[in-house]
Amino acid sequence: MRFPLLLSAALLPLATAAQAADKAPEELETPIVVTAARTSLPVTALPLTAEVIDRATLDRQLQISGSVVDAIAALTPSFSPARQKLTGQGETLRGRSPLFAIDGIPQTAPLRDGSRDGFTIDPFFIDRVELILGSNALQGIGGTGGVINQVTVSAPAEDGWSARTILQGTAESGLRSDGFGGKAGALVANRSGAFDVVAGVAYERRGVFRDGEQRRIAPDGTQGDLMDSHSLSFFAKAGVELGGGVRIEAMGQRFHLEGDGDLIAVNGNRLTGLPSTGVRGVVPGDPPENLAETLALTLTADDLAGGALRVRGFWNRTADIYGGGTFADFQDPAIAPRGTLFDQSQNISRKWGVNASWERDLGPLNLVLGADLLNDHTVQRLAQTGRAWVPPTDYRSIAPFAQGNLALWDGKVRLAGGLRWENVRIDIPDYTTLWFYGPQRVGGGSPSFDRVLPNGGIVIEPTPGIRAYASYAQGYTVPDIGRITRAIARPGIDLDTFLDIAPVLADNREIGVEVKRGPVEASATYFWSDSSNGQLLVLVGDSFAVQRQRIELQGLELNLTTATPVPGLRLGVGYAHLDGRVDSNGDGRVDADLDGANIGPDRLNLSADWTMGPVSLRLQSRTHFAKLFRGPARDPRNDFSGYHLLDGAVSVATGVGTFTLAGQNLLDRQYIDYNSDTQRPTDNLRFFAGRGRSVTLGWLGRF
Repeated sequence: MRFPLLLSAALLPLATAAQAADKAPEELETPIVVTAARTSLPVTALPLTAEVIDRATLDRQLQISGSVVDAIAALTPSFSPARQKLTGQGETLRGRSPLFAIDGIPQTAPLRDGSRDGFTIDPFFIDRVELILGSNALQGIGGTGGVINQVTVSAPAEDGWSARTILQGTAESGLRSDGFGGKAGALVANRSGAFDVVAGVAYERRGVFRDGEQRRIAPDGTQGDLMDSHSLSFFAKAGVELGGGVRIEAMGQRFHLEGDGDLIAVNGNRLTGLPSTGVRGVVPGDPPENLAETLALTLTADDLAGGALRVRGFWNRTADIYGGGTFADFQDPAIAPRGTLFDQSQNISRKWGVNASWERDLGPLNLVLGADLLNDHTVQRLAQTGRAWVPPTDYRSIAPFAQGNLALWDGKVRLAGGLRWENVRIDIPDYTTLWFYGPQRVGGGSPSFDRVLPNGGIVIEPTPGIRAYASYAQGYTVPDIGRITRAIARPGIDLDTFLDIAPVLADNREIGVEVKRGPVEASATYFWSDSSNGQLLVLVGDSFAVQRQRIELQGLELNLTTATPVPGLRLGVGYAHLDGRVDSNGDGRVDADLDGANIGPDRLNLSADWTMGPVSLRLQSRTHFAKLFRGPARDPRNDFSGYHLLDGAVSVATGVGTFTLAGQNLLDRQYIDYNSDTQRPTDNLRFFAGRGRSVTLGWLGRF
């Protein structure tokens, strides 16, 4: 009963805010369009929860923390705490994995999730970030927690040249030399008649991170780390207007991040609360790295058969190297004595596809018809010996879809709905597992499935700026095939009969109320989501395995920002309550809480923004509430103790650009990060502290 009561309580301040806003001027902002929703309709016409992090907001958050993932984690209460590592394993949105995309191009490898999809482009080349919260299939596979779409920069709207530059330096509290980092980047753009082009380069060097007690934070020697690393990135986009509303645009980008490989983790002590640390040394093998390359060609025709056509073809490649070791899985006496063979895994994924849609208004009905094609080829290999850990696997998906949005009574009521038909086939050749698993000779196969994924909802907007909505949507993903196929330890297995690739279907229902009038922006959303055959990450030995279990989620999200009597001052508050349960014994009833690898804690965000002339100031706090995990196998050592962080930034706009001084964890709080605090209760090596105070001085120039 507490969720309906909380939602009812939330509606009272919303109603009060709406009444107060009626006294404000009636000028409303330009409607926001979220391209990830696959329609040109404003987001207020859609029965879903969406947020947009605009360029100015993103720039400020990047000065504070440095990455898009950290920015989302700081601004979106239902996104789990960022791990501050290169891996995103365990980072969820509303308790499920989100789909990361660049201009709608999926970055996630569907067959073997390497958890690096939040670090595939330098944020200097991102114009805005679009978030659609909750399970949906608008972008196809993977959006069970929502969609995080990073929209790249474009050339200026007017003829002429423009440029944007960034210079910044970062220091940890204590000002030790190994903690200094810096970034430099430049972006040049030109529009000349029908032609436009934008191109840029960015380089970033990250120093060693320290906790609130000035200790080096231990590197994640297996998954890879952001600290003690460097990255070099390139970006280009060019377009031409062919007349009659027809445009062709090409985009290419390359992002390469590599660790320095000279920091070794040292055990901490969970019993005494001492986190693991790092000391200088030589790391064996290749340092962890992340390489992502994307090419895209887009055709748009604004007037084709009375509608607007958009077709994008894309190619994407990722190659991720992880830290190595003499892990039991990697041993093979035919190569080296048991216990001595060092190796490290590498995930290589190449995908290509086509996204096509045609949108037309038929009186009060907005209709979108389209089809998506996706091919992905993934292999997980052992880099030092050239062995295949996950066999070369091909994923093929063909998905036609249709969406409709009917406006009634001059748009005061809208009925929306659609269908997406997913046709999936996975091809795996015959292969032999590693020696540790037998080795076993496994017969390949081509398992397949097809599903119709529906969505529908209603939007009521009695007056501009006030709306209520209710919706149902299905999202899907496939289980992590790589984790399953690499660990087969029984003889005589044939994948056509053994491999369960039944999709993870997530049914998402939500109701929401929004007020955006005058100085007030407020929203309240209640959602509940379930999967009868969900995907759960369960720690088995040294690595996570996939288990198919029933999962039920529900949550409440509240957000409010408003002006104050103080000139230039706006205050904000955001709150998220998440509750996730799982069927741990297979009897069809949920009986245990989702753990910290699968859901985030409750969160309260507070913010204050003050602008006066060229000066702007922001203070933001994040309170992650303590969480006890209930269930028959509950380990009290995995309960979360909670922590509170305060960040801030001050900017001054001048004639030569904007200067910003930003700080993360201004109070220099000592804490253990959420993922470490709720996982591996006996692992003293992966007992990571969170980052202490860091300060960044930056300059953003525009010419």
